[in-house]
Formats: sequence, structure tokens, C-alpha cells
Amino acid sequence: MSVESAIPAPAASGPGPLRTPPLVAGGAPLLGHAWNLVRDPLGFLADLRDHGDLVRIRLGPKTAYAVCDPELVGALLKNPEYIVGGPLWDTLEVLLGKGVATSNGKLHRRQRRMMQPAFRPERIADYAKVMEEEARATAARWQPGGTVDVSAEMFRTAVRVVSRSLLEVDSIGEKADRISESLHTVFEGLYRRMVLSVGPLYRVPTPANRRFERALADLHALVDEIVAERRAAGPGGPDDLLAELLRATDESGAPITDQEIHDHVVSLVVAGAENVASTLAWAFHLLTEYPEQERRLVEEVNSVAQGRAITFADLGGLPHLRNVVTEAMRIRPAAWIFTRRSVAETELGGYRIPADADIVYSVYAMQRDPRSFERHLEFDPDRWNPERASDVPEFAMMPFSVGNRKCPGDHFSLAELALILGTVIPKWRLTPVAETDTGTKIGITLHPKRLVLRADPR
Repeated sequence: MSVESAIPAPAASGPGPLRTPPLVAGGAPLLGHAWNLVRDPLGFLADLRDHGDLVRIRLGPKTAYAVCDPELVGALLKNPEYIVGGPLWDTLEVLLGKGVATSNGKLHRRQRRMMQPAFRPERIADYAKVMEEEARATAARWQPGGTVDVSAEMFRTAVRVVSRSLLEVDSIGEKADRISESLHTVFEGLYRRMVLSVGPLYRVPTPANRRFERALADLHALVDEIVAERRAAGPGGPDDLLAELLRATDESGAPITDQEIHDHVVSLVVAGAENVASTLAWAFHLLTEYPEQERRLVEEVNSVAQGRAITFADLGGLPHLRNVVTEAMRIRPAAWIFTRRSVAETELGGYRIPADADIVYSVYAMQRDPRSFERHLEFDPDRWNPERASDVPEFAMMPFSVGNRKCPGDHFSLAELALILGTVIPKWRLTPVAETDTGTKIGITLHPKRLVLRADPR
């Protein structure tokens, strides 16, 4: 199944009055279902479809609408009456500002047109050279019999790839640990702020709030350093995405502001590092749990590469590697919950949605739904072979979203994921050690809690 499938227009609701979505029972006093989203968010969201394809939940004093059916999610993302907004994006704006991820309307269209050339297919081959170098450097850093904090290693690698490819800032590799630590702290704090909308409490100088503010300030300072470094280099530098941002103009022809450049760079580093690193960590973990899939991947890569490291040109001949990446994104998505906001009263699937309503949907729940996936909790890369992939309902699998908000860096990320995984796994056999904890660390993205693996050469 292609993640770029065209979205059909939403079906008309037909004659008759619009229905009110059912309210999900339960929740805590005052907090409502925000308590469920703090205590067990993945289980709560996975069970919502049992209550209906579109339901109401309570987040503190507010009512939100949860869309659980893939077809309705596709209609939601198609309909211009629903914009990027709601608890997730309101919260993320603290980190991302008004970059391409959080903006709407004319501003979003201008920003997307400005960034799209950097992600054209012909540019991916150039970026892949950096990906190959960083994948080989990662594999070379590990020591036989040593232990590896895989999440930290993958984050370091992903930060270097995105910075060298799109920002041409080699020095950022020295700051990867600082970015990683700050981002994890920020993302945990942002998730709490998303589900518990009690803004005044987050201004109280508690230890957790102080950690969050320090980490957020550190991230923004780092981005200012990156931009300042390139400005100081003057003209004649790399013709990359950061150079394009420094040359960009707004609708009036004036240069875009330093704040807009800052917001774009934050978005690039966050999306290009956090989501890729999380997906890679989960993929390594899944391959330790499914040794037959690992064996097949190693055999396929060795048959193509014949002892050398794989390159971008090899990826077309590595279908099992591509399937492993896709299945890892299905069963362990990094970005797992999204929100939208209605700009006017409208309908979705025959239900009335009032103006200014918050809409929630979870790709984690959809991509693990037994209604859409046979043996839904099993890591089965073969489900993406053409003869089986056609059985997956449209919109049940959308790791990069769909429609006009589809991630422009999807091909970039897929190439990076395949090159890193296909370089490291044939070189190292990875096994969990005592301190490994593969439970899920929940924030704005999902990570293994502590993925420490022993590395033994093959």
C-alpha cells in the first residue's frame, strides 16, 4: 500500500439530522479523560473504536472529538474546514513556533513551497551520501562485546544526518547529546501540557517546570547558534536548505524574519532527528525479538552488497529491508497522536462537529487495529508484500500523514532509515542486557524506556 494514496472526497451524510457523537464513559472528576491519557494513553486510545467510529471525550473542562475510523480520518485530513490546531499543535507551538508544521492557510502554503525543492527526489541521492557516511561511522564506533545505548546512538546519528544534509553544520554533531537530553525533557513536558490544560500550574517554579524551561531555552539557544554560524560564514557557502531560508522572502518581497528562519530550523531538527531516531530504536528492538526477520534481512543485504556497506543505489533491490522499515513504522510509530481544529460547524461521517472543536486521532491506534491488520500485534514485514498490502484499508497506515499536510521529508526519512538499519544490522548482532527496559516512554513521541544492547560482530 502506498502512503501517498489519493484521498477521496468525504461521502455526503445523506438526508436527516446530524447525530451527536457518543460520549465515552468514565474519566476522573475535573480531569475527565485527560486522566486516562496520563495513566494509560496507548491503551485508552486503542480501545476508543469499541465505543464508535467518532466519539466525544473530556479533556478537563473541554470536550474533544476522537476520530477512530481510518476512512473518517482520511476525510478529516481532506476537509479544509479542519486546520492544524488543537491541544497538540497549541502545545507544540511553544517549541516549533510558526514554522511549516504549525502554520495554516497562505503562510503554510508559502512555507511549504519554499521548503519543497530541498526534498525533491533528485536531491535525495545527494543527501544519501551523507546518510551512508554517518551509518558507516555509527557501525564503526561500537566495540565488540560492548553495550550500546541504542536510542542515544540513533539520535546522535539522525542529528548529524539532518544537519549535514539540510543545514551543512558539521559542528552540530558535537552538540547531539545536548540536543537529545533537552528534546526528551521538552517532549515529556509538552505531553503533560497537551492533555492537562492547566496553564497557570505550569508557571509555578516546580523542579519539573524549571527543567522544562531550561531545556526549552537550551534548544532555542542552540538553533540561534546554528543560524548565527551560517550568517557569519557569509555568501559562497553550501547551497542547502538553510541557505534557501536565509535568501527567502515573504509575500511583499522582504526577507523572511529571523524568527521564521529560527522556527523552520527547529522544525527540521525536531522532525529529522526525533522521529527517525525513535523509529530506528524500535526497529533494532523488534529485530532482537524476531530473529528470523533479522536473519532474512542480513542475508538479503549480504547477497546484494557482497561484504561492502550498502548504498542508496542498492535500496531498490532490498525489498525485505524496506518491508522491515515499513512494519516498524506501523507497529511502533514515533509520532502517535495528532489533533485538528474545526474552523466552522461541519459534519464528519454523519456527525455534527461544532465550530472551534478540538479533534483527536491516533495513528498508533489505527495502525494496530485488528479490524485493519491481521495478527495486528505481530511484527510481520511480509504484510507489505504487494499481494498482501492491497488488503490493508486505505488510511489505516499513514506514517507520514496524507493530503496537503503530508510530510515533505518522507522520501528523505525512508532512505535514512533503510541505509542506517541496512548498514548496522549486517555488521553487528545485538542482544538485550540486564538493564534493558523496552517499555514505552511516552511523550509527544514514543521511545523505548532504556534500549541497551550488547554488540557482537557477525
